[in-house]
Amino acid sequence: MSTTATEIVLPGRVEPEGLLVTRRDLPAPGAGRALVRVEASGVSFAEQQMRRGKYYDQPAFPFVPGYDLVGTVTAVGAGVEPALIGTRVAALTKIGGWASHAVLDAADLVTVPAALDAAEAETFVVNGITAWQMLFRTAKVRPGQTVLVHGANGGVGSTLVQLARANGIHVIGTASARNAEAVRALGASWVDYRGDVPRQVRAIAPDGVDAVFDHVGGPGITDSFALLAPHGTLVSYGTAATKNDAGNSRLPVLKLLGRILLWNVLPNKRSAHFFNLWAGKRNRAGFRARITEDLSQVFDLAARGDLRAQVAARVPLAEAARAMELAESSTVVGKVVIVP
Repeated sequence: MSTTATEIVLPGRVEPEGLLVTRRDLPAPGAGRALVRVEASGVSFAEQQMRRGKYYDQPAFPFVPGYDLVGTVTAVGAGVEPALIGTRVAALTKIGGWASHAVLDAADLVTVPAALDAAEAETFVVNGITAWQMLFRTAKVRPGQTVLVHGANGGVGSTLVQLARANGIHVIGTASARNAEAVRALGASWVDYRGDVPRQVRAIAPDGVDAVFDHVGGPGITDSFALLAPHGTLVSYGTAATKNDAGNSRLPVLKLLGRILLWNVLPNKRSAHFFNLWAGKRNRAGFRARITEDLSQVFDLAARGDLRAQVAARVPLAEAARAMELAESSTVVGKVVIVP
């Protein structure tokens, strides 16, 4: 039996009001797949780049955005345990999350603790996996060390701050003055990103920091690398500084990768990485195992109260344009969540 789904379609390079609300019939889930009634998706920086045609490997227009989702399984295909029906799950999708229903591979679903509602859990999917892997798999930060988090009021940034603080790591977080108290409330030392960031950071950490997490890219990435203490690690995970630039969407990333390569071959006692959430996906089993393990640990911390969900707003699916505008306004703390 088919299911009629409501979906938000990104038809091309459009302003948020150009998003389309459409409906289509989804087939019953095939072997190894599950039908999920979506209860929450989110607006991440990836969708903001996709709207501009600037995401590194986005599909051709038109398509349904939505990097991740949380929902309840309502039907399963052959080979999937029937007991999964009725279970609240999360999934990393890259596209397709802005919908009322989605058919997904059952192996990609991660169980959500009962203590978290759908919108709360949604803020920890792509943000939590990204933050956990950058902090512990890439930078391998240890308790007692100090890190710098750019955009500490954002979705990934606020999750990074909380994960670090929950593990005894000192955090310096950049944000605008309007978000200073929110950043401090998360447990970070606030730095005004509109001011002289290197000077402010050096005042707090004179010997440099053990890791920098930078989603901005652009010319400022040089300052991020210079702020590292000996044996420190820069983790770059975006190019927000160039999101409105015209031209080839891959060029800023390729320039950044070239700079990182140069830094790593120079004898400077520091290292730099570009974090790619989808790295290693060719080994599907290993990729799925890491996603399940890392997201489950993040969910457990949230269920225990060690992490607080930063839900900036809950916006109905049909108002996805408003959700996009709000997420791009730089006025919110946390993540804008779309709730079908």
